[in-house]
Amino acid sequence: MKQSSRNANLHVESSTQPIRRAGPSRKLKRREQQRAINTRLVILKAALSEFAEQGFDAASIRNIAVRTGLQHPLISYHFRTKEILWRAVAEHVFTEIQTLWDDQGPIDSQLSALERVREEYRAFLRFQLDYPDFHHFMLRESKPRNPRLAWLTKRFLKPLLMSRLLPQISAAQKAGELPNADPMLIHYMLIGMISVLSSVGDEIRLVANISPTDPEVVNAYWELIDHTVFGRKQPVRKK
Repeated sequence: MKQSSRNANLHVESSTQPIRRAGPSRKLKRREQQRAINTRLVILKAALSEFAEQGFDAASIRNIAVRTGLQHPLISYHFRTKEILWRAVAEHVFTEIQTLWDDQGPIDSQLSALERVREEYRAFLRFQLDYPDFHHFMLRESKPRNPRLAWLTKRFLKPLLMSRLLPQISAAQKAGELPNADPMLIHYMLIGMISVLSSVGDEIRLVANISPTDPEVVNAYWELIDHTVFGRKQPVRKK
């Protein structure tokens, strides 16, 4: 009986022990995880610039290390090869684009077809100003028989076009709000217009002596697109 009593007392004592709370080690682990996320973002942004300026073949992990101020082995730790890093950059930028679109024109919103097209291309203009190297990153890959372009097309370009943008353009056409033309041509016409400030920004700066990233210039350029493509009246400006 004494043995049973002692066991019961032990059970009571163990069941009343205070619950251990998350200690410093768990907080340290969270900080390390956040630091790793931040490091990856720094690498991805620097890699985007490197691939945009140099192209895939000439780009190097060492140059990206110089751009970031990080050690070469640390970049290789996060991204084992240049190909893996390039794909990670593509994943990052296209995820950012889709997030912007989802925020600007959610699928369940009550926007008209034309308004949805308008908001998505306007969001894309903002994205290109935040990521000025994106246009040149894509342009570098637009070469015949380029396996990376084939991967981009299958992974991002076709799915986004076929499931999102082209149906919206077609709906706006059926409503008589966009010209009766191949929706794909309308898309690439809009991409060309949207990309001007980033694609020839340096030329605009030198020839016209204006900054393509100046908010007033960006707003004025969008108003031109808004008036020309979407039929919006331009605001009256004071002279």
